[in-house]
Amino acid sequence: MVKLRLRRKGRKKAPTYDIVAVDSRSRRDGDFLERVGYYDPMHKPSTLNFKHDRVIYWMNTGAQPTDIVRSLMSVDGVMLRRQMEFKGKTAEEIELAIAKHKENATARYFRKQASRLARKNAPPTPVEEAAPVVEAAPVVETAPVVEAAPVVEAAPVVEAAPVVDAASVVEVIETAPVTEEAAPVSAETTDSPAAEAAAEEAQD
Repeated sequence: MVKLRLRRKGRKKAPTYDIVAVDSRSRRDGDFLERVGYYDPMHKPSTLNFKHDRVIYWMNTGAQPTDIVRSLMSVDGVMLRRQMEFKGKTAEEIELAIAKHKENATARYFRKQASRLARKNAPPTPVEEAAPVVEAAPVVETAPVVEAAPVVEAAPVVEAAPVVDAASVVEVIETAPVTEEAAPVSAETTDSPAAEAAAEEAQD
């Protein structure tokens, strides 16, 4: 692919550039197809010269300018010429428009240069002493409101049954009187005459 780009010339720290149509695979300062312009950034304002017809020819055949070359072409009016040719403007109209465009570009350059010098030479503005900073009172954070827990009614107190000491129960049992067991009635007493008489009285 063909590109339109800068080709460096000149001595050390004083470069000048040719604007060339070159194969994109070539080295920066290597062989080129055609020289279509010249750029000298060491002058104020910069010296810039294009062969408009040849630049437009290469662009119409598919050559791609680099970003820097495109901006230089815009300043010199190459892009404006190509656009007006596409619209079918006459040569006189194109030349008048390009001359006016170059005047505006030159005026813009000197205006920016003057504003830069004015900013550079402006006296430094005095720094006003800042008013003492009054510290604000510390903000006391309020404690979060805690809702009271619902009151739970206490259950009625049940009295415990008196505790009976096992030792006292044993003592009571030991101190109880021992009843004498009835003497067994023997068979002899039932057959005695006194018992018979008592039975007869009971029958009467």
